[in-house]
Amino acid sequence: MQLQKPQLFTETKSFLWVLLCIVSVVVLRLIMSYQEYQSFIAKPFYYTYADVISEKVKTTANGKSYNVLKLHSDSGMHFITTSYTQNTYAKKHLRLQIFPDEKITFRGYLSTFFVKSHIKEVLPMQSTYKDSLLQQVAQQHQSKMLASFYNAIFFAAPLSDDLRERISKLGVSHLIALSGFHLGILWGIIYGLIKVIYTIFQQRYFPYRYVLIDVGAVTFIALAIYLWFVDFPPSLVRSYAMLLVGWIMLLLGIELLSFTFLFAVVGMLLALFPSLVVSLAFWLSVAGVFAIFLLLKYTKNINKHLIAVLVIPLGIFVLMLPVVHSTFPMTTLYQLLSPVLSLLFILFYPLVIVLHLIGYGGIFDEVLTWLFDVGSDIKYHLLPVEMMFVYIILAFLSIIYKRAFVLLIFTAFSYALYIFLL
Repeated sequence: MQLQKPQLFTETKSFLWVLLCIVSVVVLRLIMSYQEYQSFIAKPFYYTYADVISEKVKTTANGKSYNVLKLHSDSGMHFITTSYTQNTYAKKHLRLQIFPDEKITFRGYLSTFFVKSHIKEVLPMQSTYKDSLLQQVAQQHQSKMLASFYNAIFFAAPLSDDLRERISKLGVSHLIALSGFHLGILWGIIYGLIKVIYTIFQQRYFPYRYVLIDVGAVTFIALAIYLWFVDFPPSLVRSYAMLLVGWIMLLLGIELLSFTFLFAVVGMLLALFPSLVVSLAFWLSVAGVFAIFLLLKYTKNINKHLIAVLVIPLGIFVLMLPVVHSTFPMTTLYQLLSPVLSLLFILFYPLVIVLHLIGYGGIFDEVLTWLFDVGSDIKYHLLPVEMMFVYIILAFLSIIYKRAFVLLIFTAFSYALYIFLL
């Protein structure tokens, strides 16, 4: 008889107390952030320095063009502003006078907000090693679209609106935005390569050492550097925290696949980074992991290979459809390819990393161009808020009741039939 691993929380009461403490910290942090927000919008203007993250040219109704700038200030704020000059500010470091007002919401303050500004000084943005890598990747592709695609999946670089729409048509936005999917693949690559070298020396010089501890620690340091390098995307932060805590729990022999583990990690992240409360990418990432935990809970007696190849990709796709369509209404038949493309991406991602390192990153350009150019009739289905609320309640009930899980699957599958066939 196999012994079961101990749970992170042995009693529901202890979990609830910890959860209450975490919620209290989150609320306190949000109150402090709100006070900062009130102070921010109360002042008539500020001076700040900011890097231009992206620049888009727009046209007014009377035909006048202007630039929409997305910026990241030296103080950590993300905001959008406009410029009606004919100058271009791409890859520039600006000194601005910004004029906050009450139109800036608290949610916008925590994420990204629009603010009027005057550009006082234009400076060249200091070149970094990341810029050099972005350029090296771009040079291996004749198409700017494909260069943007690879820089997005490698370095979380922003996508053009056109490419973003093409990817949405295929239902693979989760493959482009860096998340736990990518981090898991990178973990496997880094851990596997270091382990091969480590084992050679371990067997000869220090056989008493534990591979999981030493190689795992080095892998997490490498992933932490990567996280800093790509500017801490919210979904990647969540994934890294779960991996780190999961690794520690694995060393301690504690059960990993538990919802209390997931809720505890999410709570700790919100306590550390309260702005994640309004991060859509973060919550979609959490919803995806929640769906995986549900599927694993009720399919644990099925063949593991079948779970990895069929149950998880197809199950996540179906369960996440209502969640995604509560915010993103675009629907095409090609989105049905998403589970297959997700599986292929597991092989594709490490392969193209190696190909770009040796200078042959453009091998799949023709295939990707064809894939992104695939046309399809677009329909729009936005799930009403009330139905989404019911779906969330049903999902939480599924943690305890198998019948609720069956009803959840039936609901999600029925919704899939509705949006794709009707």
